Amino acid sequence: MKKYKLINTISGWAVFVVAAIVYLLTIESSGSFWDCGEFISTAYRLEVGHPPGAPIFMLLANLFTQFTGDPGQVAKMVNSMSALLSAFTILFLFWTITHLTRKLVMGEKNEELTPGQTIAVIGSGLVGALVYTFSDTFWFSAVEGEVYAFSSMLTALVFWLILKWEDNAEKPDSDKWIVLIAYIMGLSIGVHLLNLLCIPAIVMVYYCKKTENPTWKGGLLSLLLSFGLILILMYGIIPGFTKVGGWFELFFVNTLGMSYNSGVTVYLILLVASIVWALFESLSGKGDLKRARIAFLFSIGLSGILFIGSSAWLWIVLIGVALYFVFSKNKLNVKFLNLSMSCLLVILIGFSAYAIIPIRSSANTPLDLNSPEDVFSLGSYLNREQYGQTPIIYGTTYASQIVRDNQGRAEIANEKKSYSRVVKTSENQKDRYIESKVSTYKYDNTMLFPRMHTHPSEPGYGNHIQGYENWGGITDRNKKPTLIENMKFLFNYQINFMYWRYFMWNFSGRQNDIQADGGITKGNWITGIKFIDDGILGLGPQDHIAPEVVDNKGHNKYYMLPFLLGIIGIVYQLKRKQKGQQSFSIVFLLFFMTGLAIVLYLNQTPYEPRERDYAYAGSFYAYAIWVGMGVAGLGRYLRKFIKNTALAASLASAACLLIPLQMAGQTWDDHDRSGRTLARDTGMNYLSCVEPNGILFTNGDNDTYPLWYAQETEGFRTDVRVTNLSFLQTEWYVDQMLRQSYESTPLPIKWDRDKYWGDAASAAFVISKNEIQNVLKQNNIPSVSYGQYYDVNAYRDSIPLKELMENLRTGQYKPANPFNTGNTQVIPSNKLYLEIDTAAIDWASFNSKPAEKMFINLGEKSAVYRQEMMIMDLLANINDDNWKRPIYYATTVDRNLYMNLQNSNFSLTGLAYQIVPGTPLSGGVNTEKTYDNMMNKFRWGGLEKNPDIYLDETCRRMISTFRLYFNQLIEALIEEGKNDKAIAALDKATTVMPGKAVAYGNDGIMFARAYYRLGETEKAQRLMDEIEKRLQENLGWYDRLTPRQMGNTMVDIYYNVNSLLLITSVYQEFDKEKYKTYTDDLLQRAQTYYMQGAGYVGDMILKDVTDSSIRGYYRSGNDTTLQASEEATMQKALKLMQQFSPRLLEQYNKSQQ
Repeated sequence: MKKYKLINTISGWAVFVVAAIVYLLTIESSGSFWDCGEFISTAYRLEVGHPPGAPIFMLLANLFTQFTGDPGQVAKMVNSMSALLSAFTILFLFWTITHLTRKLVMGEKNEELTPGQTIAVIGSGLVGALVYTFSDTFWFSAVEGEVYAFSSMLTALVFWLILKWEDNAEKPDSDKWIVLIAYIMGLSIGVHLLNLLCIPAIVMVYYCKKTENPTWKGGLLSLLLSFGLILILMYGIIPGFTKVGGWFELFFVNTLGMSYNSGVTVYLILLVASIVWALFESLSGKGDLKRARIAFLFSIGLSGILFIGSSAWLWIVLIGVALYFVFSKNKLNVKFLNLSMSCLLVILIGFSAYAIIPIRSSANTPLDLNSPEDVFSLGSYLNREQYGQTPIIYGTTYASQIVRDNQGRAEIANEKKSYSRVVKTSENQKDRYIESKVSTYKYDNTMLFPRMHTHPSEPGYGNHIQGYENWGGITDRNKKPTLIENMKFLFNYQINFMYWRYFMWNFSGRQNDIQADGGITKGNWITGIKFIDDGILGLGPQDHIAPEVVDNKGHNKYYMLPFLLGIIGIVYQLKRKQKGQQSFSIVFLLFFMTGLAIVLYLNQTPYEPRERDYAYAGSFYAYAIWVGMGVAGLGRYLRKFIKNTALAASLASAACLLIPLQMAGQTWDDHDRSGRTLARDTGMNYLSCVEPNGILFTNGDNDTYPLWYAQETEGFRTDVRVTNLSFLQTEWYVDQMLRQSYESTPLPIKWDRDKYWGDAASAAFVISKNEIQNVLKQNNIPSVSYGQYYDVNAYRDSIPLKELMENLRTGQYKPANPFNTGNTQVIPSNKLYLEIDTAAIDWASFNSKPAEKMFINLGEKSAVYRQEMMIMDLLANINDDNWKRPIYYATTVDRNLYMNLQNSNFSLTGLAYQIVPGTPLSGGVNTEKTYDNMMNKFRWGGLEKNPDIYLDETCRRMISTFRLYFNQLIEALIEEGKNDKAIAALDKATTVMPGKAVAYGNDGIMFARAYYRLGETEKAQRLMDEIEKRLQENLGWYDRLTPRQMGNTMVDIYYNVNSLLLITSVYQEFDKEKYKTYTDDLLQRAQTYYMQGAGYVGDMILKDVTDSSIRGYYRSGNDTTLQASEEATMQKALKLMQQFSPRLLEQYNKSQQ
């Protein structure tokens, strides 16, 4: 046994070393896209990230950052932490597999393992651990600074710890393992709640070990108990801590008149004292069981366990149950009390790391999301209240609407009290909390277990409905789904598309790294076996596949080998009689709770912003256990043919070790992020486009987090004030924007704090004079009486923005109007203007013509909200200062937030639009600044050193964005006659962002067109040849699809054909011979598409060819040969219209008239 333990220990650490080397070699060199930039920044400077925070991650990551004094290496340190934690996950997985497999191999005996059995067990551990090491999802998380690597390690650790307890359960001190597990659980709350899903598997191990003859009934009761423990942690202790603490805080501050946090301090003292009391009574020789029970009751009450939810009736029931349980005879003994209190204490010790959140928030750190400075805001932060609630067991559907009474008022289902600190108007004002109520409204069309839910106010509403039609088969968006439709969506989308697809990525193969949309060309799982991928999965012909589908480093083939080995492991486990079945139930619980249970809980809507496979890594971890067991199962099967047990086990292990080696060969290229710095460089590029002390508006994750990383971690351009418009809707964010941040001065907002906090600045109706007059005319009100219905002096065709803001800042601006605007402020015009002091502005620096007025057209807006009012206030105050402080929008901000300034006041400087008070020159491109920024200041994410580095889809999209604005710069330079600079910009763009790194599309065609215009024909043709070859190969594969598959890929076909049309238009201008060849080919394609049922594409081709030929005819001047050629092309297109699409011909004829 000692020999086996030594081998097991050494082998485990060997696997750890392999995993650590693999992950450390492939970590990203800086911060990654999405949340990584925020997590690294908050860890480095101990700031407050998005809810619910991750304080344990922050603290450990901060420790790793202490190993470097170079801010540029901070991200590498945090990424290295993820790599090492992931390697520890693999270590614990190895020991978990060998523990479970050893029991299966030994059967009912408890003897020394034979050499053959040892080989089988160690081989199982090696294969299972290495398969998971090289699996797609886990490797992705292992090389970036996010919480999921840490969370996976804690999951692996607690599961391994309960197996250690199982080995030592008969020892007197075995409870120490349970207490340690509880402590890890407490710590895990400060990383991610996914770890709590291990509890059912842990409870099942405990039950099977403590029960001599486990039964299904006992197992079911244990399972219910484990769910109860999850509820206690998730809905008792975590929110209960702030709930009970809040009651103390309210009493001490509002009733006793004491200072903020005094009540919380008393609460914490009482909570700790009650637990210590309970431990003393259960440990000391002077202890008393009755007092111990009282202390136990106080402890669970103060911890919030008895106050789950918001119903007082539920609390009464829970208190009653607790009283019965505590004081009934023989229900509690000293050992149970001591173990319970020890576990509660260590959970709270782990959970206490959350104290860093309000502590750092109170320090007003530059990143202080939600500003959770007190127990009430911390409770909201922990409960993720800003994200709303997703219906799980019962709730709304996509067809649900608010129920209204006879007077049209919304009916309230319940009201929740919330508390916030009073907004003080003087230093002497006493501390106090103000109560407000948050109403939850009644909805119709609710149902049990709703899977299809959304609301018209949600940004993705249209996509959600389309997804429900595609995956759920709904036909009426105003009618709630049937049970069959509901279940259809659950299985088709939530289970199959959003779980099973991810599962098979890891154990069968992955088509590519393009985000899936349900089509056959993006992000599907594959096997690598042609007849399965084509004939069964329906992914089209598997020879000469379109380059845009398979010319992708994320194209990985495992031939289902890991999956099949896992099936063998399951069968082997189940065949090992009672112990095997018990072991299976434990692993299955881990597999289910970290997989399908999460699917049911998340209840995701269609078309998520990104792939979500990382959420199910624990489930893939569990399956890797079965993959490992498959080696032992295969070895046992080989014993039918090979009598030597050691030889059979060796052959099985050696053969199965080829599986993770093959996986490594497939997945290395799309998980090796070494040398990639694109996320960091993107943030720096945005900031480089801004003048000193400028203001930069951003909105989404990937145009904000990289900027935060660049500033907070690497200290780059900290003079720029990054302002996220989605946060600017909140009062706490306005607070932060009004503080100094490094070298960046506060935003010039003049609102008083007591005015922008609350309803006064939350929204304002936009009501124009024309709107009022139209209503009055409809009601036959004579114009001479208009003054009786609205304030004719306030409502004007246009009003000065400065005057408007002075009125709105009072919080009481409500000029009379015939509408029911209640207490909401009113903007009495939809056209605002700023009066510009033209003599005081350096117009050359803005690259714009002077203008005496700058107009802000609110258009059809019925209301503006806090972020828009703050923007308007900024503009008014910046104008007062004669535009000395530059202000910008990131180019990726939603156009709806542009305040309609893009039409006449935007000037491109690279990746940002500068708001200029005059009329921009050069088509809205400041060529001097943009050229300098993009040519001299921009960084290229490592592509300039190695064009073969791996770029995932997010990175490729960013490269396409860079190309887009390079094209705009080049076009503007050509228009200005700066051809040398245009050629230099073209050469730069095609050198640092070659097609080898990111395949060219329309962006490359526009580069080629620019080269043609500049006389660089050879460079243009090289680009065109490269793009044409790819397009022809793509369309050649699409042409071989079945009609159904072609319908599924219509968007892809449309995109490729559109590129062909663009190429044709370029050749029409610069190469007439190729133009004719391409036009003939397009007309032939149009005919083919009509015959294949893709009439939409055929129509697009014919319309474009016809329009192009007409333009070419009129551009040909006196060239009769060219005119005849264009005329012939047009007639061919019209003839095909008449044959295949008379409707299009009719529409075309009407449009020409």
